[in-house]
Amino acid sequence: MLSVRALLKLACGVSACCGLIISTAGATPPNPADWPALEREARGQAVYFNAWAGEQKTNDYIAWAAAQVEQRYGVHLIHVKLADTAVAVSRVLAEKQAGNDDNGAVDLLWINGENFAALKHAGLLYGPWAEQLPNFRLTDADNHPAVRTDFTVPVEGYEAPWSKAQLVFYYDAAVAGEPPRSIAALLPWAKQHRGQFSYARPPQFLGTTFLKQALLELTSDRQALYAPVEQADFAALTAPLWAYLDALHPYLWRSGRAFPDSGPALRRLLADGELSLAYTFNAGEIASAIASRELPASVRPYLLDAGTIGNVSFLAIPFNARHKTAAMLVANFLLSPEAQARKQDPRVWGSATVLSMGQLDAADRARFALPGALPVTAPGRVLAEPHPSWVAALEQAWLQRYVGR
Repeated sequence: MLSVRALLKLACGVSACCGLIISTAGATPPNPADWPALEREARGQAVYFNAWAGEQKTNDYIAWAAAQVEQRYGVHLIHVKLADTAVAVSRVLAEKQAGNDDNGAVDLLWINGENFAALKHAGLLYGPWAEQLPNFRLTDADNHPAVRTDFTVPVEGYEAPWSKAQLVFYYDAAVAGEPPRSIAALLPWAKQHRGQFSYARPPQFLGTTFLKQALLELTSDRQALYAPVEQADFAALTAPLWAYLDALHPYLWRSGRAFPDSGPALRRLLADGELSLAYTFNAGEIASAIASRELPASVRPYLLDAGTIGNVSFLAIPFNARHKTAAMLVANFLLSPEAQARKQDPRVWGSATVLSMGQLDAADRARFALPGALPVTAPGRVLAEPHPSWVAALEQAWLQRYVGR
C-alpha cells in the first residue's frame, strides 16, 4: 500500500485543482439549512462508513449507531471495516484517477491527521458542511478551537468532530512500583524493569504517537514540529530521539527486536504479566478492561507530568460520495448528546466526547454522569499534535533505522 505522502503526490498529479477543495459533485448538494427536508431525502439511502475496526467495542458501537439511524431515519449504515485509514484514502484517490466524480464507494470516513491533510490538500473532500449540522453548536467551537483544527491544519467545515483522545500511560502497581513521569524518566525505569515496557510498532498509529511524544519532550525546538517538516532540519531535530531510542531498545520487551502491533496487543501483554507498563489513546479502555477483568484491579492510569499528546478525530465526506445527504444525517446523529454519551461510557467504548457540557441542557448533561465516567484532564496537560507531515517522515526514518535489527 502506498504511504500517505506518496498518495498525496499522486493526487496532486492527477487533480487539476490540487490545493483547492471540491465543494460539489453531481446532483444538487444537500441543504442542511432545511433539516426536515434533508431527513426526508436521506430516507432509503445507504451510507458506507469507512472506519478503523481494530477494537471490538468500536465495532459494536458503530453497529448500535447503525441500528439507531435505520430505525429513526430509514438510513442503512454499513461499516466498512479498515485496518488502516490510508486504504480508504487510496480508494478515493483511485476513483479520482478513474474519473469517478459522482459514484464513490466511500460515503463517510473516520479520519484525522495526515489522512485528512492529504485529502484536503488534493481537493478530494466535499464541503464545507460540518458547521451547518444542527448538533455542531453543541461543541461550542468558538471556545474549543480543537474542533476546528486537525493536526495544525484548519478544518474549515470539511469534517465534523467526533471523538477526543489523549495518550494515557497505565501500569500494574503490584509489579511496576512508581512509574516514570516523563519520557526521560522512562529510560532509567526501563533499565530497572527490563523487558516490562514496549511501544507499538510504527507505522501503527500508537507507535508513531510514541515517537511524536518522545520527540516533543526531547527536541530542542518543539515549535519547529508545528510547521511542515520540509521547513525543518529533520536530522538535527530528531537526533535526540534516535539517541534516546538506541539507548532504550535493549531494555524493552524482547530487547527491542520485536514490537507489539497494536494497542490491544500491548494491553494483552500487560494482562499476561509480560509488561507492567503500557499506554493507550483511550483512557476509558483501561477502566473498561479492569471492569471486565481483562486487566488486573491493580492497574492504574496516569498522565506524564508535562502532558501528553491529544487530538480530535473527525468524520469527512469524500468529494464523490454517492449519498452525501445521508452521510450528513449520520454525522449529525453521531454528534448528538445521546450518541456521544453512549460512546463515552467506558462500559460501551470509553471514547471522550467532543461536546461542551455548557451547551447541553440538564437532561443531556445527566447522560454523561455515569459510573466509571472518564476523569476530567487537568488543564494544560494536552499537547497539540505536530504538523501531519512529521508522521510519514518519522515513520520512514524509524523503519530505515530499526527494521531488521
